[in-house]
Amino acid sequence: MATGEEADRAPGQVVRAAGPPPSEGPATAPEGSPPLREDAERPAPGSPLAAAPLPAAAAVAAMFPSLEGRGAAADMALLLDVPLLVTVELGRTQCLVRDILALAPGAVLALERLAGEPVDVLVNGRRIARGEVVVVDESFGVRVTEIPAADEGRAR
Repeated sequence: MATGEEADRAPGQVVRAAGPPPSEGPATAPEGSPPLREDAERPAPGSPLAAAPLPAAAAVAAMFPSLEGRGAAADMALLLDVPLLVTVELGRTQCLVRDILALAPGAVLALERLAGEPVDVLVNGRRIARGEVVVVDESFGVRVTEIPAADEGRAR
């Protein structure tokens, strides 16, 4: 059964408690807790929430096992099953939109790389090696011919 105040509300209507009367002044936070925001909702006077202020949440540091003392092989083992995207780039070219729209079966795109020139082997978009194209059991492959130094591999 609804009380008089509850009966005046429409179903699903939320009633918010009014702030303290002007004579009481602004609400203040208990000592040691963060200050109250001006626009924060306040619990209704007399409700259990109004009687007990909520304590401030304390941050707790997460505990992880130490990685010190493990060998490089154990550290590398963590990465061995990470999938990588390997791409072999035969060459590049720039075309106008009209040239792309004019492509049809039998069309040839001329690349900036010369025939017989090494192709780039890219891992996640970064060049890690160069090589020559080979055919292995009716599939294409790349024979790695050079692995550039770390600072050279970053350039494309």
